[in-house]
Amino acid sequence: MLSDEPFFITGFPGFIANRLLHRLATSGRDFFLLVQPALVPRAQQVIAQIAGDNQSSLANFHIFPGDISQPNLGLADGDLETVRLQTTRIFHLAAIYDLAVTQDVALRVNVAGTRNLNEFARSMPRLVHYHHVSTCFVAGKREGHILESDLRHAAGFRNFYEESKYMAELAVDLLKKDLPVTIHRPAVVCGDSRTGETGKYDGVYYLINYLLRWPTALSFFNIGNHDVCLNLVPVDFVVEALTTLAYDDVAIGKTLQLADPNPLTTYQLFNTIAESINGSRSRITIPPTWVKFFLMLPPSPKITGLPHHGVPYFFVKQTYDSTQAQKLLDPHHIQCPPFDSYVDKIVDYAARHPVL
Repeated sequence: MLSDEPFFITGFPGFIANRLLHRLATSGRDFFLLVQPALVPRAQQVIAQIAGDNQSSLANFHIFPGDISQPNLGLADGDLETVRLQTTRIFHLAAIYDLAVTQDVALRVNVAGTRNLNEFARSMPRLVHYHHVSTCFVAGKREGHILESDLRHAAGFRNFYEESKYMAELAVDLLKKDLPVTIHRPAVVCGDSRTGETGKYDGVYYLINYLLRWPTALSFFNIGNHDVCLNLVPVDFVVEALTTLAYDDVAIGKTLQLADPNPLTTYQLFNTIAESINGSRSRITIPPTWVKFFLMLPPSPKITGLPHHGVPYFFVKQTYDSTQAQKLLDPHHIQCPPFDSYVDKIVDYAARHPVL
């Protein structure tokens, strides 16, 4: 017997989706999980752990093999009708999260996949809330202060990941006039602020692993600058925000930027990480133009560990307004923790797990 309000979650098992399900599972509701066929064994393992941690019944978790990029999400006919007729809340997390993704894959998964889900959502008679997880980087090459209400622009994009997520969000944003939609835009997601655990080394981890290579020497020369911030949010903050807003009707129709309201500049970030690693701060700051030139040289990725596609993100002059998100989260005492409060946790995790 299904519970009254089954959730439909895409992107499981995944870095954020796993943790989101772990938090939502305390409710005792049923969960319909769209899982790529090749990932079903892994999904079964994660579900068993989540059920055990929450003392939940395995009967509450329903795996439906499928693929958002396929017609009808690749669901079998019987599964399709079960999900369509019973789902009340959607969390759409399935996407290619890769700055180096090719255009054809980005369009097929992130854009066409989201449009497929949108059409499916339109056919759900019991739908009460559709949560779409986007990214602050839909702002592309725009500069300055990005509002939660800002979306359409002609500034261009650094890669097909940004462009495809932008196109996907445009499609979901148009859906707001017909369905109860909330769009969530996390900033750069990093590890858990309590345990340091992460599922992928990108973003700030390029800088962490760079400094871990030769801490004493490399920390002497600061390669950050005072004009650019890297907005970091720990995964537990993102998951707590999504879980809390899962049932919040006030969030319907809104776009919410899950971002640090007080992000560090890359100069401050460098020193904070350096101090965590070996207790020292930088003595010399290298001019940003020199840093960018060096990082884009052909041999640089092998020397620094920072791939060329990751370089622009340390020079993006964007800040993200999170007024609306904070207004909804503050009554629940949910706030993005400052980076210096958890830097030791994520640095220690990276040091202890050089390979994920």
